[in-house]
Amino acid sequence: MNTQERPGAADEGREEQEGPRPLWVEEPAVRWRLPDPVRTSAVRAVIIVALTLTQAMIAFLSTLAGSWLAFPMVLSTVASTVAATWGVLDVWITRQVWNQRMGVVSVPSSTARQLRRERRGARRAARKDERIRSRGPRGHRGSGRLSEA
Repeated sequence: MNTQERPGAADEGREEQEGPRPLWVEEPAVRWRLPDPVRTSAVRAVIIVALTLTQAMIAFLSTLAGSWLAFPMVLSTVASTVAATWGVLDVWITRQVWNQRMGVVSVPSSTARQLRRERRGARRAARKDERIRSRGPRGHRGSGRLSEA
């Protein structure tokens, strides 16, 4: 039986030549990665919130069971709720501060981008002036003649 008669036979031959297919294919990220300080505070907030929810569940179940652990757990859950609120606000504030300091604005006509453009142009002009000054008054080092004759 030749390979044209069997369905998928051409694919088998190609797969043998190329080798095994990779398990996954890297694709570009749709969104940018969070900046390090924001990611750190987000991880901290997630851990605090998870612990707070666990404490709340333990407090609730120990209250239903009538355990002596119910009262201390309720008190610690209230304190943890305050800490979890602080953690979530910390993520928000850290993100806002990072955006403000780094000038990351998603609007193309933003003032931050315009300021960067102006500073870049000023640096280019300064470098160009420095190059012109270093060349001397005529703009080049030689006398302009190819030979001394």
